[in-house]
Amino acid sequence: MNQQLRQDAIVELVRRQGYASIEQLTEHFTVTPQTIRRDLNALAEDGLIRRVHGGAGLESSTVNTAYSTRKNLNLDAKRRIGQLLATQIPDGSSLFINIGTSNEVVAEALLERHRDLEVITNNLNVAAILQHKEDFNVIVAGGQVRSRDGGIIGEATIDFINQFKVDYGIIGISGIDEDGSLLEFDYQEVRVAQAIIHNSRQVLLAADHSKFHRNPAVRQGNITQIHALFTDRRPPQAICQLMASHDVALHIAESVSPDK
Repeated sequence: MNQQLRQDAIVELVRRQGYASIEQLTEHFTVTPQTIRRDLNALAEDGLIRRVHGGAGLESSTVNTAYSTRKNLNLDAKRRIGQLLATQIPDGSSLFINIGTSNEVVAEALLERHRDLEVITNNLNVAAILQHKEDFNVIVAGGQVRSRDGGIIGEATIDFINQFKVDYGIIGISGIDEDGSLLEFDYQEVRVAQAIIHNSRQVLLAADHSKFHRNPAVRQGNITQIHALFTDRRPPQAICQLMASHDVALHIAESVSPDK
């Protein structure tokens, strides 16, 4: 079993049990404790598990990882996803961009080569990224600003979003369940995201591979409601089958080896 398959299997084992010790994992995969420790450290850095003394446990389903940590998690994958998603946005388009570090990377990609975009956002970080582009019209939603990440939420935000009907809604997510449920930590953020989905002609979801192994408690919707998923690895088979049956396009921003 190669490293990637073993790490995926470790995540699944921890999800089933809630906790797995280094001793158990060493015996299960017939590798050294040092190999398992390296695997666990890598998975914890990706936000897939929580490193605890003597083993690994699940990430919290009620409290999200700190914004400063999430901003750097899987950053290379997010940049590839952002670049790929940006290729699907024509110049002169109107779009929503909602809360999330992946969406901030998408905004950076749009800034590089696009012209004449109208962007409505409830993310102060996205607005700050795009504000200096003279041919972009950047509109910031009103509402309550979350100090931890610059997200704007609340009833005023929903009312504001409902004034628009745009070409593309670019959304992020904290977790994707195997039944296709799109999951978040904050119910107020979810309600704004639902308004964005409702008022977008096409909904594009940016989510790196770590989101397929997280289980926040608040349901935002289902992957069948989106038009395209942009990620960096092939999703679990159950999600692929669900997407195929509902004509949801899959775009994978694969890494390129240095010798290519």
